[in-house]
Amino acid sequence: MKLIKNIELIDLAIYLLEHKILIIADTHIGLEEALNKQGVLVPRFQFKEVIDRLNKIFDRLKKEGKKVELVVLNGDIKHEFGTISEQEWRSTLRLLDYLIKKGKKVMLVKGNHDTILGPIAKKRNVKIVNHHSIGDIYICHGHVIPEDIEFTKAKIVIIGHEHPAISIHDELRSEIFKCYLIGKWKKKYLIVQPSFNFVTEGTDVLKEKLLSPFLKDISKLKTIVVADNLYDFGSVKSLLKK
Repeated sequence: MKLIKNIELIDLAIYLLEHKILIIADTHIGLEEALNKQGVLVPRFQFKEVIDRLNKIFDRLKKEGKKVELVVLNGDIKHEFGTISEQEWRSTLRLLDYLIKKGKKVMLVKGNHDTILGPIAKKRNVKIVNHHSIGDIYICHGHVIPEDIEFTKAKIVIIGHEHPAISIHDELRSEIFKCYLIGKWKKKYLIVQPSFNFVTEGTDVLKEKLLSPFLKDISKLKTIVVADNLYDFGSVKSLLKK
């Protein structure tokens, strides 16, 4: 699905056509181990699902003749705040190896969960940044409002952090789907990316309190649902009225 300025949505990833950049957000590697430690028994399928989903995205881009020169992991690459768990060490390095073997340059944008990410990045000589700016596009995690000059000048802002999803109801059941939120934030064009984590679908933006300072008022933002395809479900305001 094309948006603006050569920006495309491909499943849970954003592709910048002009710059050959692929962006995914919020993998939260290690979440299963963290839940297991809390007594919540969930199977450890996350890494396989991440790789399977990335394979489909790369295959589709290849079929369309679109190259990827840089992969940006936009924050919360790992889950634990103050430590690096065994699963985080193993699976994050395997993810970086997967991307590097595909011949891709990798950049890590620091999220609020990435307080201890340096030792992992150092092992694969991968750069960690607070944001990545290219042209008038600004990529940041979204847990704080940046104050640098590049952000001030940017016209398009891409964030993660919130893990947006929406619940869809019929007479018999309710199901939740990952989604994009797209629209205006002040004078900038804002794209909020769904999480690339498969343990949970995310935060139901129609029911739950949102955390990102970018999302104080989401009523006018458009929702793009990610299912077997991408579907425009209209504004959050219109969905709340249903």
